[in-house]
Amino acid sequence: MTTYILGAIAGIWLADGLALLSFPLLVIRQVQESLQQNLHLLRWQAVSMCLGAFLIVSSAELPYQPLWWITGAAMGIKSSFLACGPATWRASLLNWCFAREAIDYRFMGLGLCALAVLLLHALGLVT
Repeated sequence: MTTYILGAIAGIWLADGLALLSFPLLVIRQVQESLQQNLHLLRWQAVSMCLGAFLIVSSAELPYQPLWWITGAAMGIKSSFLACGPATWRASLLNWCFAREAIDYRFMGLGLCALAVLLLHALGLVT
């Protein structure tokens, strides 16, 4: 079961990364509009916190273990801040993130794709 959940995390990273590589401004505009219409989407951060904790706990025997611990901790910290952080700090951070150039989003997409492939390799699903 652990392999399937970790594989799903890698699939989410891969899908997000490919979307950011292909259509960065469209994806970011859609995320921005979604957040403006429904601020409760930030409650999905609880899912990200849980998946980050799961990544930390379940990666004990995987290759690249320090990478998964750092990535899981970063997921948890980012999600905790977006869910519980001060509204003014959260708004200024989101405004800064949404004001980036397309190339910045493409680099984020490339990083997500790299993490996905490394996780799939660690799971033995990609050789």
